[in-house]
Order: sequence, then C-alpha cells, then structure tokens
Amino acid sequence: MTSHPITARVADGVSSISAADWDACAGTANPFVGHAFLSILEQSGSVGRGTGWQPLPIVVDDTDDRPGAIAPAYAKSHSQGEYVFDHAWADAWERAGGTYYPKLQVATPFTPVPGPRLLLRDQALAPALIAGLEALTDENGLSSAHATFVAPDQVPLFEAAGWLIREGTQFHWRNEGYRSFDDFLSALSSRKRKAIRHERAKAVEGLTIRHLTGAGLTEAHWDAFWVFYQDTGSRKWGHPYLTRPFFSLLGERMADQVLLILAERDGRPIAGALNLIGADTLYGRYWGCIEDVPFLHFELCYYQAIDAAIARALATVEAGAQGEHKLARGYVPVPTWSAHYIPDRNFRRAIADFLARERLGVESDRDYLGALTPFKRDQ
Repeated sequence: MTSHPITARVADGVSSISAADWDACAGTANPFVGHAFLSILEQSGSVGRGTGWQPLPIVVDDTDDRPGAIAPAYAKSHSQGEYVFDHAWADAWERAGGTYYPKLQVATPFTPVPGPRLLLRDQALAPALIAGLEALTDENGLSSAHATFVAPDQVPLFEAAGWLIREGTQFHWRNEGYRSFDDFLSALSSRKRKAIRHERAKAVEGLTIRHLTGAGLTEAHWDAFWVFYQDTGSRKWGHPYLTRPFFSLLGERMADQVLLILAERDGRPIAGALNLIGADTLYGRYWGCIEDVPFLHFELCYYQAIDAAIARALATVEAGAQGEHKLARGYVPVPTWSAHYIPDRNFRRAIADFLARERLGVESDRDYLGALTPFKRDQ
C-alpha cells in the first residue's frame, strides 16, 4: 500500500503525456489505446475543438511520480462515434428536464474495438482511477460517465465500483490453427464452402488485390483511400469522423501496424479496406469503394482479412460493430461490455431496470445467432 494519498489529475490531452509514460500503462497488444493512435487523433484534428470529443485523459501517478494508471477519457457533447447507443437515454433525461450532455466517455473515439479502458502500469491503482472518473463527473455536474467496449478482464473492476454493466454483441473470426483459407473452409458445411468460393471468385473478376503495409504505403494510397472513406462516412454518419491528415500521420507513425487492402482495376484503386495489426488480432476498421462490385465488400473486409490473419498466425479477426451478415462468412457472435456511472439515483434506477431487460434479449439473440454459424455440426 502507498503511504501517501492517491489523487487523480486531468491531463491536457494525450499529446501532453510522453509516449513512454503512456505506453508503459497501455502496453503494446492493442494499437487503439497506444499513445501513437490516440495522439494522431488529436494532432489531425479528428478529436478536439469543434468535434464534440474533448480529450480529458485521467492520470493517477505512482509513488515515483510517473503515471501508474491512465483512462483515455473525453468530454462528449453528443453521442456520435461511440457504437454503444445511448440516444434513448439522452432523450429520456432531457424529457425529464435534465441535461444529458456533456457526458464523460472512456473510449477510443470512432473505434468499436474491445480493449483496456483502464491503462494500468500498477494494477493496484485501478480503484483510484475509477474514483477519479467519478469525481470528474460529479464535480463538473456531468450527467454520466461511460466506458465502452471494455476488455472482459476489466469488467469486474467497474462492477466492483458499482458501475452498471451493459452487454452487446459483435462478430469475430477465430483462428483454430488453420494453415490456409482452404483449411478454414474445410471446417464449414459443404453448402457454405461452395457459397464462399462463389462469392470470392465473382468479387475479384478482372481485379488485382494488393496488401500494403510498412514502407509499401504511400500518400497516393492514402489519397485513394480517403475518397473511399469519405463515400462510406457520408452515407453512414452524414460526414466522415476522421480528417485527411489522420491517414497521413497513421502511415507516418504506425505504418508497420497498418494493413491496407486495395482492389485495383487496370492499376487504378477502386476499393479498399483499412486494418490495424495487434499482438494477436487483426482489426478491420474502414472500407469504401468508388465502383459497385458484387461481393467485393465481403472479399476485402472479411475473406482477405482471414487470409492475412492466417498468414500472420493471428488468433482473431475483429471486423467492427454489428453485421449479422458476417455469420455466413465464418464470423461468430461474441459478447461485448460497457460500463456506466449514473450519479442521479432515479436515472440510475431506470437505466438499471432497462439494462436487466435488455441483457436477456441480447443473450437470447446471441444464442440464436450462434446456432446459425456455417460450421459443420457434430453428428
């Protein structure tokens, strides 16, 4: 036990903390909580003034006056870019005469990737870090604090602090020691194998597929991908979340962790999928195209990702939020969790009741979906 009081402080953005100190807490397994990725979001203008994501990282210093625990926190003035939807909560709070925004969000912006939300060099500091999040919420009159896509091993830490736990579902691909894509297909029913082979053949007719990483990434590739990303972002969210400089900085500072998969027709990129490479997981993030090709989305985002994961001996492919269509492509439903601090007792009671009822439906749906996977059934 420490011999002096533990206090939490609010830092002036991720960039105000040294990469060495931040990453000593964050580790290197998940690229989305590392200093490089989060500082790129700040320095590219993707978060910060005017975006509704104001960086407020919470830091608890250890006895050596170095960060021993950090939470990547943001003051939010809306609920966009989170992928754990609380719009109904906001509406209810506003109808009751309250002000839901701003709220506190502990997350990687625009990134529905499970991972640590308490970055801990010293595990014993977890309660102090959570208490710091609560104090920031209370002292500034914020309606609530939310830690989204919490790593499973950290859910009990929030639960022990009395935060409400919400359950969701994503679809991930699991590498069962496959040696090749055909080896993976052999685990599927014959009908599903035939369907996937048909999709893959149709998707790549007349196209060249390229995997780019490290020094192979150029500004020309980012120019092409920016067009794809803008098209998808405009259709999905109304406007893209990330700025063009984000992609240049990503290529400059994290190139070896980037896998950009492009489809080219006669040497011209027509579609692309952006992935980040973690310690044991390939994370699919963004996709877009300028030409409508049947099944190309599945090819670039799911099948090529499986190819890449097998080649790298990665355990998992996480292909983003939602998407029951991933089931037929060999991705299975897995639980996700978020944690919520609601200071107002009446509001907390209503949310707790809602979450208890929602959880039953989520778990029932996941059981149902799990029975629809394309894998062979035991005889």
